[in-house]
Amino acid sequence: MSTAVAPRPRLIATKRAFTIVASKFNADYVQGLVNHATDELRSLAPAAVVTLHQVPGAFEIPIVVREIAAKRNVDAILAIGVVLKGSTTHAEHLSHSVTNALQQIAIEYGVPVINAVLSLENEDQARERCLEKKINRGIEAAHAAVEIASVMSDLRAK
Repeated sequence: MSTAVAPRPRLIATKRAFTIVASKFNADYVQGLVNHATDELRSLAPAAVVTLHQVPGAFEIPIVVREIAAKRNVDAILAIGVVLKGSTTHAEHLSHSVTNALQQIAIEYGVPVINAVLSLENEDQARERCLEKKINRGIEAAHAAVEIASVMSDLRAK
């Protein structure tokens, strides 16, 4: 995984709606991502409405994302979860399945879905990317959500 940090997007005054769908599994790490993403969304888009839906695990994220996307009343959906590698290939299969489903939902419904379901090797990576601020993937997900919401808004206004 890259340690590069993308530049912070510009502040937007336009009212936006963002929904976070987060797994309850690996709760401490996921909550770190959710907290950082929510804080960054509120910082970049002070007028935005941010809602949170929690699901049991990463595998359940796409079905809730699909329901939200079908309503087409949000500017972007942030899918947040943490999958830690174990001694089998289960984590790899799970991560691929979730990633493919999220991409298909975004394409099918035309609603941006930010994939912050992290597939990590170990707890050290999880702490670094979920709890610390230097390369926090929750912050990055918020940046991506704000940027793509603006791009889509511009495209749809033309």
